[in-house]
Amino acid sequence: MPSEVPLTPLAAERVAREATDRVFDDAARSLNLDWQTELDGKQVQRWSQRIGDRLIAARDQEIRLEQRGVHPEGPLNAPALLVVGLDGGRVHTRDKDPRTQSRWREDKVASFTSYLPGDGKEQNPKALVTTYTATMKDAQGFGPMVKLEGNRRGLSRAAVVLNISDGGNWIDPLASQLKLADHRIIDYYHAVEHVHTLAAAVHGKDTPESKTLGVELESLLWEGKVDPMIQMVQQHVRPSEKALPEETAESPQILHREPGYFEKHREHMQYGVYRAKGWPIGSGNTEAGVKTFNKRVKGTEQRWRLPGVEAILALRAAWKSQDGRWERLWANRPAYVLAKARKKAA
Repeated sequence: MPSEVPLTPLAAERVAREATDRVFDDAARSLNLDWQTELDGKQVQRWSQRIGDRLIAARDQEIRLEQRGVHPEGPLNAPALLVVGLDGGRVHTRDKDPRTQSRWREDKVASFTSYLPGDGKEQNPKALVTTYTATMKDAQGFGPMVKLEGNRRGLSRAAVVLNISDGGNWIDPLASQLKLADHRIIDYYHAVEHVHTLAAAVHGKDTPESKTLGVELESLLWEGKVDPMIQMVQQHVRPSEKALPEETAESPQILHREPGYFEKHREHMQYGVYRAKGWPIGSGNTEAGVKTFNKRVKGTEQRWRLPGVEAILALRAAWKSQDGRWERLWANRPAYVLAKARKKAA
């Protein structure tokens, strides 16, 4: 039997799979229908946490080895293009965060996607394999996990590595500290949202003028012409400062803030250049990853203890990764207690 739970290997895998994909009570009901048992959600929670804890312990051991210079085995073929994305979700916890005094805390997610680059013309870049790592730790605690997963995916051998993320306040410092990528790209679709927010602040939400300005600014952004875009914004902002749209109470703050966003990230918004190289410009895989983690752990009806949610995040990262690690996890189980005892007795 596996040392962490009194279940056969197949049964342990099924419990972990059900627990990582649905709430514990629903997982117990599914198992009971198939196995004719009378498990409850608490039992499934205890078992899955023990299995997740073992996965966390193995991961932490890999991190310790890596810090001593023993790196994980990477892919046989170095990726032509590897895209790293960092983002955060939301988890409702039982205990308040001492810093914010809120029970809502951020779970941090990193996605690693290998791509076949496009030709810069008709052939778009093609996503191949995506893997994830996730945690409730802060950015500094997350860093070694991101580095480990990057080395698993061949980050040091990849021909090109991109970091495509939004402008979150912890993302750029962590990516810079870890030297994650050759090129930093602000997610194009986040930048477009800022464009239309700015246009609405200038002319009023949903007005014909704001839509026209938004389209003009977005066209410049698509080509990576950030400086002309900023100049156009300034031309519209200056005559509008004394007559801001009445229905937009936050217009002054937006008009002050948004141009600075584009000035700060102008070097990371060269979208015309990126598209010509056949690179992706959106962080869709990362956004989808955050959503898939949120689907399991987010919700006011789910109130987590930190060790419990950390275990589920580890299991879900393995389950949702597309490189076969879930299957390898269960194909390479440690020797079972009974088998060890019999061998010793013999």
